[in-house]
Amino acid sequence: MAEASHSGLLFRQKFFAILENLRDQCPIALFPLRQNLKGYNRIKAQADLRAGINVALLAFPQAMAYSMIAGLPVQYGVYCAAVAPIVAALFASSRLTMVGPSNATAIMVLSVYLGSNDMVNNLASMSLLVCMVGLFLIVGAFMKIATLTQYVSRSVIIGYITAAALLIVVNQLHHTLGFGVTDSLSDTSTFYSILKVTIRKIGQTDWWTLGVSSISALVYFYIMRRFPKLPHVAVTLVICAVVGQAMALSNLGNVEMVRPIPFGSWHVTPPEINLTWFHQLAGGAAALAFLAALENTFMAKTLANRTGETVDVNQEMFALGTANIASGFLSGMPASGSPSRSSLNWSSGAMTPMAAIISGALCAVAAPTIGYLVQYVPQSALAVVVIITAFGLIDLQTIKFALGATKSDAAVLLTTFFAALLVPLDFAIFLGVGLSIVLFLRKASMPHLAEYSFNDSGQLTELGEGSSRNDPQISIIHVEGELFFGAADLFRDQIRRVCSDTNLKVIILRLKNARHLDATSVMALAELVKYLRETDRHLLISGAERDVYRVLRNSGLLEILGKDNIFRVSRGNPNLSTRNALRRAAELIGHQHAGVRIFYDKKPSTAAPTSG
Repeated sequence: MAEASHSGLLFRQKFFAILENLRDQCPIALFPLRQNLKGYNRIKAQADLRAGINVALLAFPQAMAYSMIAGLPVQYGVYCAAVAPIVAALFASSRLTMVGPSNATAIMVLSVYLGSNDMVNNLASMSLLVCMVGLFLIVGAFMKIATLTQYVSRSVIIGYITAAALLIVVNQLHHTLGFGVTDSLSDTSTFYSILKVTIRKIGQTDWWTLGVSSISALVYFYIMRRFPKLPHVAVTLVICAVVGQAMALSNLGNVEMVRPIPFGSWHVTPPEINLTWFHQLAGGAAALAFLAALENTFMAKTLANRTGETVDVNQEMFALGTANIASGFLSGMPASGSPSRSSLNWSSGAMTPMAAIISGALCAVAAPTIGYLVQYVPQSALAVVVIITAFGLIDLQTIKFALGATKSDAAVLLTTFFAALLVPLDFAIFLGVGLSIVLFLRKASMPHLAEYSFNDSGQLTELGEGSSRNDPQISIIHVEGELFFGAADLFRDQIRRVCSDTNLKVIILRLKNARHLDATSVMALAELVKYLRETDRHLLISGAERDVYRVLRNSGLLEILGKDNIFRVSRGNPNLSTRNALRRAAELIGHQHAGVRIFYDKKPSTAAPTSG
């Protein structure tokens, strides 16, 4: 019995040790909210309550507007604003980020469904789309993909957001004028096509609707200027609702109202597994997940810089993924980090993620209780608010920075911008990201060759252009930069130009500052070794760092080159490996002393790209 008890104890110890090891290796923490609530007190609770109320007053009307941008009934945005912040707060590392519907994700949803008149299928497949977004985000969090967002140029986001803002404006313009733009004969899938249809139908403008739109704009700007502390979006919609109802009672025109939130419409909506929908939505869901991750990461980092706290971007990505799955199961639209609500949360003095939970709870309570009141808000008034919000997304200062910084940044921004106006947004953002990566690789794939020699005191130094040298028998090529696959061809061509001098007997590649050697570069070196040996010449490598040496050994190039021809870097004396390589070169050509030629390629230094 005692032996069995001892075995059971050992089993439990090993089991818990395995669980502890898995927890340490897992990149995602479960319920980090517990850490944020340690020491929670009345002062923090009061601050979170005040911030939660302020954010909820902005979130509810914003959610209606974002639903309208996405071409969805208003309850989809409201339900997302209720569910997403509560769920995300349970898993987020940031205490300030507010998750919910946003302009960027709303316009991407519109792009996914734009041009389709089958709203029943659009709404029926919405849960599947949102859950797919959430699943992509969760998988990406475990793969630590959020860390890679730092390699995406900010110019891509600037170009996308600017074009999306214009698409929002042109897509809402017909609401302010009182006519529709969708019909079976019209393509309304891009900015250009919507603008063309709007111009063609401009003669159908309803003047009463245009009047309400004008009043909405005047009220909005008046309140924003005279009463900046008031929730101007909510106040504007309330005043315009009064105006709209007064017109209706007086039989002045036929102004269209926002569809109300149906009572009892909030229910669990598991995604329908439809392979046809899955294939049709996969590209859009991936683009939505990518965009939401970028937006959420930038927002979390911005707030962290303001507060001095640290955030785990992969943890934030996981929190966003769980929020989207919850939103998909509870009749919501896709969620992302909201810049406006997150900033308001911070400026309102939020102390913990409880502020987000309070904001979501207030929206959840408001949806079934006062949600029916939105039917008194004129559609044109909400469209005006959406248009004003869209223009606020266009940041001329950041556009100026991106266009003026480098040609590469300008090319990425303009390509993304015009692509987003002419083709669907999911394709446009991938095109911008692809171009950004290509230009980065172009910059990174330019290894620099510099001339070096030993001075009178025996130190390895770089030669100036006017320095004299002896007749060449040995060439020392100092390689600096990336030697991954993108640089292999250029590197090989540069070395071959040096090899064209038939007087050369030995070439020494100094790789101390070369980085990221890969299979393609190794094969280029193997070809170089073969080429030199065909003409009874030799290749030596000096200054090989540990990573470079490991690649050469594991690939088999070490055996081809010969261990006697590779000289690893010496930490005590960085030039020692090159001195040893020179001695080996003298042995190979049968001289104790040899003239040394240093090769200097001017092209990379003068024609190097200015940006990535």
